[in-house]
Amino acid sequence: RRYPTVELRAETFNGSTHVPVPSDSAFLKALLFELRLVDDHVFVEQRDTCTRINHSSVYSVCTAAGELWPVLAFHKSGLIYACVPLVEGTLEPRPPLLSVSGLSQGLALLLGIMDYVSPSRKNEAEMNAKIGQLRNLLIQACPLGTPLNTNIRSLNSSFEDIQEMPADKDQPAWRSSTYKGKPQVNVCITEKVKCMQYDQRDVVDTWQVYGAVNCKCDIEGSAPNVTLSLNLPTNAPPLQDIVVHHCVTSMDPAMLMSTSAEPLHDSVYNGPYKFPFIPPSDSFNLCYYTSQVPVPPILGCYQLIEEGSQIKITVNLKLHESIKNSFEYCEARIPFFNRGPIAQLEYKVSYGQLDLSREKSLLVWVIGQKFPKSLEVSLTGTVSFGTAGKEHPTDYVCTGNTAYVKLYFRIPDFTLTGCYVDQHSVQIFVPGKPKITASRELISSDYYIWNSKAPAPMVYKPL
Repeated sequence: RRYPTVELRAETFNGSTHVPVPSDSAFLKALLFELRLVDDHVFVEQRDTCTRINHSSVYSVCTAAGELWPVLAFHKSGLIYACVPLVEGTLEPRPPLLSVSGLSQGLALLLGIMDYVSPSRKNEAEMNAKIGQLRNLLIQACPLGTPLNTNIRSLNSSFEDIQEMPADKDQPAWRSSTYKGKPQVNVCITEKVKCMQYDQRDVVDTWQVYGAVNCKCDIEGSAPNVTLSLNLPTNAPPLQDIVVHHCVTSMDPAMLMSTSAEPLHDSVYNGPYKFPFIPPSDSFNLCYYTSQVPVPPILGCYQLIEEGSQIKITVNLKLHESIKNSFEYCEARIPFFNRGPIAQLEYKVSYGQLDLSREKSLLVWVIGQKFPKSLEVSLTGTVSFGTAGKEHPTDYVCTGNTAYVKLYFRIPDFTLTGCYVDQHSVQIFVPGKPKITASRELISSDYYIWNSKAPAPMVYKPL
């Protein structure tokens, strides 16, 4: 598949030095030669010299117009997977591979195609059918030359409703197929909370909340209009750093100007957060946001003290009273770096249970689905270690008594900001009564509680 828009951009970036992609037959011949799949018995200095040993799947292919670079290609199970990624900049001098974002996008797309095609490679008829469907699938996965979904297997396998060119001129490029059936909308707000707690007087604890609103809209029509509103409880902190999907058709500029880089003040945008949009066919993230919430969900204190050959640990955790006490899971993991396997363990937990990992270098405190009525739990213990081996975890940051507890939890039907979708506020301008499903969740992400008896790496130090 060729994308004229991408080729035009490549020509714009490189001007007179631009090397165009040759015809399919000429490109294939040059690629087979470069991959040593033809004339491999003949020594060709340009290809086979020792000064040109390739350590990656990125090639420079000789064409009549010059050297075409970068060409990403690999040979797997009798098939060649190849693409020519766009370098968003000049090619002279050649940029480092790690700086070319198109290479990682192209590789993800090729691996998605391989994952879709390769299970059928022993059945020739089935494989030919799948390869024949690839063109239609690429319209969904990569409609304008930029991969939107590299999981090819997850794409729509019904091809009657996929058009090469939209029949309706009002149909946007990102709506690659049309839906037939009862209208329904699924919305899920996922908030992730990051946290660094130190329990030290001269160091400030930090926490951050990141939200994403995922939508899946099964609605008939070539360009259906949907309006969705995010709501906050009274006196809740406002949403900030809002980034929206390109399918959103209009926005209040004040909503996009609200940023967490500045302290909250009276002029900050407090809503309503309305998003009118024409949804893509597949699930997508309608928007992302942050918020400056006043407290982290779980406050913790961790103390690790070394006494001779033993270490004593104390962990106290408290669930804030404003947080919903209903978890899908909640556990604290206590790793021991740069030490041998745990040889002896004596402990006492006020709630939940403590497990030792198979490699004996990690304690897993399973708190479960609820905190007790007091909302506080504690763990005390004494640990001694055997001789360290190569298989035991090491860490350059966590040396000596610098150590942490990491929390893992998920609270369904809850968000730290209080953000929710009112199902009655979702407007869909199509005939029939749509079914609307809204859910939300809070998930921990990099939630650390550092040993207060030792120095810890700090996000920032107070002035």
